[in-house]
Amino acid sequence: ALEGELSVVPCGGGAGGMTLTAAGRQLLPEAERVIGAAQSLRSHALALQGQVGGRLRMGTVADPELTRIADVLRLAVDRFPLLEIDVHHEISGAAFEKVFEGELDAAFYYGNRAHAAVASLPLRDLTFCIATPAAWAQRLAGASWEMLASEPWIMTPPISTHHALAMDLFAAHGIAPSRSVEADHEAVISSLVAAGLGVALMREDLAEAAGDAIAIWGDTRIVTHLGFVYRREREREPPVHALRDVVANVWNVTESASA
Repeated sequence: ALEGELSVVPCGGGAGGMTLTAAGRQLLPEAERVIGAAQSLRSHALALQGQVGGRLRMGTVADPELTRIADVLRLAVDRFPLLEIDVHHEISGAAFEKVFEGELDAAFYYGNRAHAAVASLPLRDLTFCIATPAAWAQRLAGASWEMLASEPWIMTPPISTHHALAMDLFAAHGIAPSRSVEADHEAVISSLVAAGLGVALMREDLAEAAGDAIAIWGDTRIVTHLGFVYRREREREPPVHALRDVVANVWNVTESASA
């Protein structure tokens, strides 16, 4: 691989349509273990020479502006030219799962999930509100939760943090949407609400940025957290530690902020 290489891999990206044979599938776990060990050995050898190198799989969520991913990658390339980073776009809940399972080395994640094996560098709070099409604002002004539940809702897949927040909101008010449409990206949710297709739980900043196309219903607000997560046991590995420090620098957070 080229030094300082960055590559972007979409969620669910495969190996260009290649299909493994039965024998290949049996060998795959061992091959991945050997490759991982070789990369770890190379990283430690570089660290002994005062350099940081290796290949990392980093997950990112939501929109690029939210995570400041471009600034993170730019600083990583400048500081650690031997560090290679593959960027995978994920649904937030899946990003946490993949870090926990070892499919990703680190990831941005928003939500309230926690596990002793996963360390998190807190970055900022995120506020969610209930958004409706602007054309529905007058009709739904002062509506009950039961009336709101009777409207179509734009929902995300069950693994997502967004879905978990919405379900907690429904449970707190003893309701369940009678109809829903599924979308897996915040930009798509915003577009569908603006087009008059349903109500949704949305990041407040995105709802406000939509201008006259979207109205915010009521004063309900849900606050969750954006962080950068990685396996705690890997925190001192040079590539992981370097990437964590880059994120901390971009976001201007201190070393002591890690949980």
